[in-house]
Amino acid sequence: MTRRDRYRLDFRALMSQCEENYARMLPLMNALGDRDQMQVDLGHAHHPHTLRMQVLERSPYTTTVRLEDQELLDVLPASRLTVRLYHDARLAEVTEARPFRRVNARYAYPNRNMHQRDEKAQWNRFLAEWLRHVHDHGRDSGQQWRQQVTGG
Repeated sequence: MTRRDRYRLDFRALMSQCEENYARMLPLMNALGDRDQMQVDLGHAHHPHTLRMQVLERSPYTTTVRLEDQELLDVLPASRLTVRLYHDARLAEVTEARPFRRVNARYAYPNRNMHQRDEKAQWNRFLAEWLRHVHDHGRDSGQQWRQQVTGG
C-alpha cells in the first residue's frame, strides 16, 4: 500500500459529528437529570421496543453514558454504545461499541477483526441516526419525556 492510499482521518468531519451528537444528547441528559438510568420506549403497543440509557461515570467535565438497545432476536446481539460527553468542548463521541471493547480512530486494513478503516466515524454517524430516531419516537416510561426533549 502506498502512502497515498493510506486512510487519513477527517478530523474536522469527526469533530463536527461529535458536536452534533452532543447537541442531540443534551435533551436526553436533561430528561435523565440526577438519575443514573432511564428507559426510553421507542415502539408502540403492538411492537414494544426499549432503549436503556445508563450513566457509567460523572465528573465535572465529562459524563460517560451507555446506550443499549433492546435485543430483538436471540441470534442478533443488541446494539450497545458507550458515549463520552465532553461538556467543556461540547462533544460526544463513541468510545466503545458492542461487541468490541474500544473503538480506535483508525485501523490498518485488512486486519484480523475486519474493522473498517473509518470505523470510529461510522459509529459516530450511527449514534447520530440513533439519537434522531430516539428524538422522533422516544417516550420515557412514567415521565413527560417528549415535553422535556422538545421543550413543549
